Amino acid sequence: MRLSLTPGLLALTGLLSCTRLPATGPAPTTTRHPTDIMLVASPHLAQFYKANKPSTDVLTPTRQAELAALLTQVQRFRPEAIMVEELPQEQPRIDSLYALYRQDKLDLNTMPGARNEVYQLGFVLGKRLGLERIYCVNSEGGTSQSILHEGKNITLYVDATAEHRAYYTPVLQKWETGAVSMAGLLYFLNSRPMLEQLHTLVYRTPARVTDGTLKADPMVDAAFIKPHYVGAEFISVFYNRDLKIYSNIVTTQLATRSSRVLTIIGGRHVASLQGIFRTDPAYRVVEASAYLKRK
Repeated sequence: MRLSLTPGLLALTGLLSCTRLPATGPAPTTTRHPTDIMLVASPHLAQFYKANKPSTDVLTPTRQAELAALLTQVQRFRPEAIMVEELPQEQPRIDSLYALYRQDKLDLNTMPGARNEVYQLGFVLGKRLGLERIYCVNSEGGTSQSILHEGKNITLYVDATAEHRAYYTPVLQKWETGAVSMAGLLYFLNSRPMLEQLHTLVYRTPARVTDGTLKADPMVDAAFIKPHYVGAEFISVFYNRDLKIYSNIVTTQLATRSSRVLTIIGGRHVASLQGIFRTDPAYRVVEASAYLKRK
């Protein structure tokens, strides 16, 4: 038997077919002009310095010239705000030092801690661009990747760590002898293979490690660690810090209304933060490698 619609239902069907129903749910939050953000993976220059290897000293004339050339490359991004890996509570100190530097009352090559990338990269580039402030966006939680040291499948993590070390050590050794420039070093550290390998090592491989413990660390609250998920707990320590850094960046951007943001930070954070920002419609991730050259 063929079913037929009653006149009333036919009328309702016709009405719905030609009427656009109102949209439901929250209004879209995507901005028409997303903020460009470039995350530059930088070595902690003071930690790279070795007294018995002069080429590791970024204060030498040769390395200073290389840094100047490197910053000329980065400057093409034209950032309106520079953010660095310093805790927000350090902002008054950074403000004071940067103000003195802009007034030519501070010599970055003789001040305590002069080799720090915050000064050698952030301060120098900020002054070049005429920026009034360098912003602190780091968060507590820094710890060593070695705290994951035991558990089922730990060899996967140990082997991946050794593989990563074998990948970057030859480049670092060439830099230590002066065979690789500052631009060459940062080009390598910001290359996609390097960032992805480091990201996999810290944020993916450890999830395969279970039934173990983490080494005691003052930055890690051991009370919440579930031994069966020790690898995932390890990842959560690092990712929690990245989320706080992300929060510091976006709230600083809201306060400054900057449309182009440059963040100078340790390489371990870069791919993780890029992943977060790529899901944020208010931002557009700009690859640092697009501005960096090998030499």
